[in-house]
Formats: sequence, C-alpha cells, structure tokens
Amino acid sequence: MPTSSVSSVVATKPLTKEDLIAYFASGCKPKEMWRIGTEHEKFGFEVKTLRPMKYEQITALLNGIAERYGWDKVMEKERIIGLKHGMQSISLEPGGQLELSGAPLETLHQTCDEIRSHLHQVKTVSEELEIGFLGIGYEPKASLEDVTIVPKRRFDFITDHLARASTTGPDVFFRTCTVQVNLDYSSETDMIRKFRASLALQPIATAIFANSPFSNGKPNGFLSVRSHIYIDSDKKRTGMIPFVFDDSFGFERYVEYALDLPMLFLIRNESYLDCRGMTFRDFMSGKISHLSNEQPTINDWEIHIGTIYPEVRLKRYLEMRGADGGPLGMLCALPAFWVGLLYDEDSLQTVLDMIDDWTPEEREMLRTQVPITGLKTMFRDIPLRHVAEDVLKLAKDGLERRGYNETGFLKALAEVVGTGVTPAEKLLESYNGEWGQNIDPVFHGLRY
Repeated sequence: MPTSSVSSVVATKPLTKEDLIAYFASGCKPKEMWRIGTEHEKFGFEVKTLRPMKYEQITALLNGIAERYGWDKVMEKERIIGLKHGMQSISLEPGGQLELSGAPLETLHQTCDEIRSHLHQVKTVSEELEIGFLGIGYEPKASLEDVTIVPKRRFDFITDHLARASTTGPDVFFRTCTVQVNLDYSSETDMIRKFRASLALQPIATAIFANSPFSNGKPNGFLSVRSHIYIDSDKKRTGMIPFVFDDSFGFERYVEYALDLPMLFLIRNESYLDCRGMTFRDFMSGKISHLSNEQPTINDWEIHIGTIYPEVRLKRYLEMRGADGGPLGMLCALPAFWVGLLYDEDSLQTVLDMIDDWTPEEREMLRTQVPITGLKTMFRDIPLRHVAEDVLKLAKDGLERRGYNETGFLKALAEVVGTGVTPAEKLLESYNGEWGQNIDPVFHGLRY
C-alpha cells in the first residue's frame, strides 16, 4: 500500500473515468511476464507472557532487521513504520501484525524461498528480543483492548470508518492475519475469466486454509472467524461482489463500483485529509467542498482502491484474499493452489465450466457457511470436500503443465482435502484433548 510519504501531485489535466479504466488495463501483461506475489501477516507475542508485543518491541524488531540484513527503513514523522528491500517490503497492520509483501517472482520455488528467508530473519532478531511469531488467522488469546495499536495516521481513518460502518468494527484489522497471492492477467477478457473463477472458488480456499477457531482464549464457534467477521465489517466494501458474473463485467464495471464507494482519506504533503464519507465520484466532480482545491490524481485512485476489501480484489493484478494465515507449509501452498488453477489455461477453463451454473445464492451460501463448517459444508447434496478434491487436482495438473516441478507445494493441502479435516479442526482436537482446554500451547505449536 502507498505510505504517507506520498506528496501532492499537480495534475496536468483533470482525471477522467477513462484514466481509471486505463489504470487497470495497464496491468495487462503477456504470459511470459506473469509473476507471483505472495503476502502474509503474523502475530508477534512476548514469549514469557504470551501477550501481544508492544510497539517499542516492534520498533526494536524493525530496526534490528534493517541493521542486520540491510533493509531500508520506512519512516512516518520520525517513527519507523516499515522496511523495504528491493521489491520486498515489511509493513505493520493496525494491531501490530507484521506483514511481508513479497517481490513479483517467476516460480513457486522462489516465492517459498523468499518466505523462508524472511521468517529466518524475523526469528533471528525476534528471539534476541524474547518475541515469537504465530501463524494463525486470528489472535487466539488477547482481547481487542489488549492489542497493540500502531500509531499510523491512515489507520485512524480506517478504524473510525469501520467503527461506524459495521457491527464487528475495527476487529477485522486489529486481530486478523491472512496469506494472499497476487496474480497477473494478459487482457481484460483474461482478467474477467480469472476474477470469476477465483471469486467462485474463494470459499473453497477459505475452507481448506481455515485456521482461526479461537478468540479471547477459547473456541469461538467458527473454523475461520477471520473470514466470518469480514461478512459484517462493511458490506459495501467486502464480500462476493456478484456483478463480476454479469455479462457487462469488465474494467469499466469495476471502476463504476469503486467510484461510488466512500473515500477514507486523501494524502497531501505527507498529511492525511478527511474525506467525510464522500465518494471518489464526488471527488472527481468537485463536490467535496472542503477539498475543492485538490485535483484528483491517479495516485489518489490507487490509494482508494486499496481500501476496498472484497474476497478477490482488482488492482493492476488480482489479489486472492480468502485464506487464513498459517504455518510455513500453508504459506507456500496458497500461491501454489491459485497458480495451478489460474495460470494454466486447461485448468482455468475447467473451473469456469464447473462454476458456470452456480447461482448467486449458492455462492453467497458458501461464503457465509464455510467459516462455520469448512469442508463439511453441504453443496448440492454432497460435502464441499468432494468439490475441493476436484479443484485440488486441477491445481496439481496445472502446476505439472507449468513444468517447474512445483506440485510438492500442494502436499500440505492433500491431507486436508483428503480427510476433510481443516487446520482449525485439528487445533480444536488438540485443545479439547492434549491441551486440556488451555489455549497457551497454541503459541508453541504454531510458532514460526
């Protein structure tokens, strides 16, 4: 995401809707230039107390990584808020979660090596600070009041908006962790096909990667509470955006969708300006009276579309957003799953044929039910596990045809899909068994 270092840009001519459409079209790349960009978040905790790490510890961690491994510091008003190293960046989420945004890479081997290297660097520095990091989708023990608040100006606007727009409020940003992959498209038609396939199958990914059954120190009744709380977080900005399946869908339709969503903030000269609920369309038409002197720029648009949170998000690539954070094997498996399905023409077409007669009601049912029942969710009179088996085979076949010897990254998913037992259900089994209904062992079991 763009940071507060963005300054005011003087536009040479007024921004038009055609410019916004062209922004997405500029992401089109020939197949030989398609890349894989993996992002993941993780919770830091004090090893002795299991409480969330404090902001001072976060600062020490970032400084330590920068000094030991040559990362450049990202600052906001003399505070360190992240790191950059080439095309990689490390950033902080509102509740202190540490996120790696990886470089765009050619193979899954490179992506997984990048993740391993990052986790090694984080572990080396954090152990000296008596901090550990947890691979799970939701903070298992700490209350919302106990979470460390990262002092970044943009977060003030986001949390204020969520507190007013949803029943779950800012919880979705303070206590969740996800793993996602960003993938390319070659044309508008290719984008449409990949968007539809990935959006329809996103609940299957949510089920396979479900890994957030605990909150406030006990089971919460869900397999993926992270996925569930997004449902009520802000219905206009989240969800299964059904218009993707309309015949009229394309870059322009997504632009129309984003134009009518409220802007959360504007950045000028390293300062954040309150947009007071006005939409980007209002901004372009000059209707925001207190911002009437500000000329909309393409950077404003880029920031705005980054504050939209559907299950699949369009930028100049497509973001798969449906999976809980988890252990290393699952972090490498998530990009493998989607690359096998979307970067292989045969697998992609088979998925499109499979989902062609799925109704909006069925897709929405999967979205709302899967966080509760996972792969045991019934879909057309059979458990969803059987659909997931077919989908996983398509992913494996797609990876085989890529020819990079990448199918091994799907091994972590084969057991989950074969048994229908999600990572969350395994955690619940341990909680009710060997852990004696004590949440603390999860910090040792899922520590990186």
